[in-house]
Amino acid sequence: MPLGFVGFRLYLVLLAGTLFGHSSTEELPADHQESSVLKPTVLITILARNARHSLPYFLGCIDRLDYPKDRIAIWAASDHSVDSSWAVLQEWLRAVGHLYHSVEWKPMEQPSSYADEHGPKHWPDSRFSHVMQLKQAALRAARRLWTDYILFVDTDNLLTNRQVLSDMMAENLTVVAPMLESKSLYSNFWCGVTPQGYYRRTPEYIPIRKRQRQGCFAVPMVHSTYLLDLRRRASRAVAFHPPHPHYPFDVDDIMTFAFSSRQAGVQMYVCNKHHYGYLPVPLKPEQTLEEEEESFTHTLTEALISYTVEPSRYMNTLPREAGKMGLDEIFLINLKRRSDRRDRMLTSLAVLGINTTLTEAVDGKALNSSQLQAMGIDMLPGYKDPYSDRVLTRGEIGCFLSHYNIWKQVLQQELQQVLVLEDDVRFEPRFCSRLVTIMENIQRVGLEWDLIYVGRKRLQVKEPELWVKGVSNLVHPDYSYWTLGYFLSLNGAQKLVQAKPLNKMLPVDEFLPIMFNKHPKHEYMQYYEHRDLRAFSVEPLLLFPSHYTGEPGYFSDTETSTIWDDEAVGTDWDRDGAKHRRGRDTEDVGFLPAARHSRGGVPPLSASGNRDEL
Repeated sequence: MPLGFVGFRLYLVLLAGTLFGHSSTEELPADHQESSVLKPTVLITILARNARHSLPYFLGCIDRLDYPKDRIAIWAASDHSVDSSWAVLQEWLRAVGHLYHSVEWKPMEQPSSYADEHGPKHWPDSRFSHVMQLKQAALRAARRLWTDYILFVDTDNLLTNRQVLSDMMAENLTVVAPMLESKSLYSNFWCGVTPQGYYRRTPEYIPIRKRQRQGCFAVPMVHSTYLLDLRRRASRAVAFHPPHPHYPFDVDDIMTFAFSSRQAGVQMYVCNKHHYGYLPVPLKPEQTLEEEEESFTHTLTEALISYTVEPSRYMNTLPREAGKMGLDEIFLINLKRRSDRRDRMLTSLAVLGINTTLTEAVDGKALNSSQLQAMGIDMLPGYKDPYSDRVLTRGEIGCFLSHYNIWKQVLQQELQQVLVLEDDVRFEPRFCSRLVTIMENIQRVGLEWDLIYVGRKRLQVKEPELWVKGVSNLVHPDYSYWTLGYFLSLNGAQKLVQAKPLNKMLPVDEFLPIMFNKHPKHEYMQYYEHRDLRAFSVEPLLLFPSHYTGEPGYFSDTETSTIWDDEAVGTDWDRDGAKHRRGRDTEDVGFLPAARHSRGGVPPLSASGNRDEL
């Protein structure tokens, strides 16, 4: 019987299988592997205006993203800058252009400002409109290149999480933002919107911002840094410019985009499953570029507490000129074995422009009984830690001696004014300028002082401390813990050393309140006849611990050691003998002299007493 056309084709297929040695149903070899799938493509949008101070670190974060650069396109623009943002950005683009899939560059050197703006931080309608057009141009470029995603990211945002791109793509959402952190509760999302389209406070915001609730959350607004999935059909309808025909609000790029997304049926999300990065708190329109730089500098020092953030290696960046804020010396105390703290602090201080003298701390864990005896060290009779009832630890002895050695150096070199810093601190915004202003005011009124706390743990919180007459931001301190940072005068160092504290030692942050006659334990004070140290404190405080008790990264060198006169007895206990984490370098909400208490706790309120988004 003739095969016919279909039968003949089937015959040929079977014959070909025989000729090539396998049938169409033969299994693949066990070691056979298909090639890996390429990562999705993404266009990163960079809009730089007056960003010379932030660009090196911002671009350094872009450099370190754990994502194939040949799957990334860069779309960059600079405009209306009074600084050299365009030149800084151009230098980077020329150096890295060959690494990326493509680079598109839209420079604008002139004009340097908008005709209707009142200052570099003012946002007139003309500026909003121009930014909207630039973002729309970037969106068109991404669609023209057929990229899978577009990432919008402001040039003062620091993406410290190298996996942020992959993490956001894995959420499989049309618009998703990695939640960024700041010193305050400010972040890059809103949980509520007013009828006028602006931010509205809601109870959902704080639990998300503080990561008390973790996940990805539907929100009405994301801004500053967010990812748009261009593979989604609905993404074709979202736009920045021109605004949607029914757009009812003021001219604003983020509000326009959010409204366009809602009209397209696109839900925005913010994700806080991990720590992704940092952004500065926005400034007021009347604030200056110098204040903007200080704000970013503070954001950078906050990021440095937990992450390595370096300028892009593809740029020539000049280090900031370092100074001593008019002081004779600035000492930084650091244990030689704590290189992690040393590196972080030296980087932060360099960013702040502070020139310090690194001072090696005395390692209390390395002290033995013979050494203590040779130095004439003895514990103050009857001293007990107010929380655990334990005696002095060798870590606390090492801490005391570290400060004591600086006091002696101040005397030997006849230094008139110094600043002493420990290596586990975080700096408040505008740290340098605020300190300089306070010291200028002190000099103006002729205030005589021996010691001024810059960072401390106030314990007597039930009664207000008295303000110093004629000097803003200075108070008379009550009983306090911590020696995070303090100014010390030559006369103050002389009083501290002349008290001969080594043979009646207690922790250094208990010793100081005795010397200014504010310790609640009178039985301790009787061992020190002269208690006339003229002590003051900056208020609000400008230094806080880098980590609080229980936070990731917290570790106390003073607590995790042995007691002063017995190398066999450890001190990491609580009243019941169980392991605990309390710290002399931690925060608390109060102190009751008659009761045991924990020195651990939560970060303090803001200077205004509010925990607000801004």
